[in-house]
Parts: sequence; C-alpha cells; structure tokens
Amino acid sequence: MIVFKSMISAFAMYSRIPMPKIEWKEENHRYSLCFFPLIGAVICWLYLLWFYICAALGINEFLKGAVSVALPLLVTGGIHADGFCDVTDARACLGDRAKKLAVMSDPHIGSFAVIYSILYFLLQAAVFSAVRTLNTAVVIALCFVMSRAFSGLAAVTMKCAKNEGTLQSFSEPAHKAITTAVLIAVCASSYMFMLAADIWTGAAVLLVFFLCLLYYRISAYRSFGGITGDTEGWFLQICELAAPAAAVLTDIIEQLF
Repeated sequence: MIVFKSMISAFAMYSRIPMPKIEWKEENHRYSLCFFPLIGAVICWLYLLWFYICAALGINEFLKGAVSVALPLLVTGGIHADGFCDVTDARACLGDRAKKLAVMSDPHIGSFAVIYSILYFLLQAAVFSAVRTLNTAVVIALCFVMSRAFSGLAAVTMKCAKNEGTLQSFSEPAHKAITTAVLIAVCASSYMFMLAADIWTGAAVLLVFFLCLLYYRISAYRSFGGITGDTEGWFLQICELAAPAAAVLTDIIEQLF
C-alpha cells in the first residue's frame, strides 16, 4: 500500500495527470522518487506517438518541433520549467549564497528567466524539428525517462542546500538504498534500449548525461551550497535540451559518414 501511495504522490507532485487524493505525509513519499521516471515514460510514449503522426501525415517541421516542446509541459504542468526560471534568476544575482537562495524562492519571475526561457524553448524546438529517423526519435524519447532517473539519483545522493522545501519532503523520507538501486536499474535499462536503437547515438547521449550531472553538482554546490527542488528542475531541463541535441548531432554525423 505504501508503494502504491508513493507512486500516486510522485504523479501528483510532478505531473498534471489526475490521481486519487492521499494524505500528504512522509510515509507516502518513501518510494516516490522510484516512480519519478514513470512520468518520463508517459512523455516518452506521447512523443513517439506524435513523431509517428508527423511522419504519417507529413506534418511540417515547425509544428512537429513546437508540439514536441509542448508535450512535456502539458504532462508536468511546467513544474521543472519553473525551477529552470528560478535558478536562472538566482544565478544572475551578484549577491552571496543567501541572496541567491532568496532570489530562487521569490515567486516573481525576473528578466533573465524570461530571456533564457525563450532561448531554451526555441533551441529545444529546433532540435526536435531536426529529428529525421525513428531510431533517433526512440533515443530522444528515452531521454525523458533517463533525465528523471538522473534527477532522482541526484536528489538522494547530493547535499541539500536547505533544510526544508519540496526536495526535502521527497528526498528525506526516501529509502535511499532501494531508491538508488531502482533508479540505477532504470538508467541501465533505458540505456540498453538506446543502444538497441542506435549504438553511437546512445553512447553520445549517455556521455552528455554524465557531463550534465557533473556540471550540475559543481555549479549547484558553488552557487547554492547544494541542491534544491528548483535546481533539480533546472538540471532536468538542461538534460532534456543537451541530450536530444547530442542525439540529433550524432545522427547528422552518422549520415555524413
């Protein structure tokens, strides 16, 4: 029963998919991060369905890219994009660590968040519109699963910058050993499917994920003294731009040679 409630709490927090109401308490969050990648799996299948529709109906590249960008936002309600905006504003702040954390907690959006969000979604739309083959689409679709698995691993293995907040409510009560094992298994299985789709594209994407994780740890510790729920959203958004871009670039290089 706790496992089922943990799944519900994960979907209730990180998606807009309707879920039964449960009591919001630590016990019901124990295994929530284990189910975080399942939300990515929903986006994965929606993206592949949209790619198939585009190929079958000859939908133009602009619309294909635009809807591909919208799908994760519709499923998640933009919770990770919100974290991206908050971290962008905080990183632009010239104050000390405490000031950056205060800016990140401010519910108002700043000019830097607006500018970089526009740039982010334009680049992401361009990447998705450049996807030509089903194999590349499969690799990119699995990125939605793997980004959440990596984000969950960061949540249970990295130091938190604050003693309270959304991240703490999920990472603190988490059964860390089981959560870590499950998320590593999700990463490994996702990677196997990526390799089956295209070995070189899969390898390039995995490398990018590890580079993003390394950069995330260094930048979060340096700027904020650890990670928060907002930095987790920022990290996930970065992964979901960098990894698909690596997949598309690798596919282009493969076609040239």
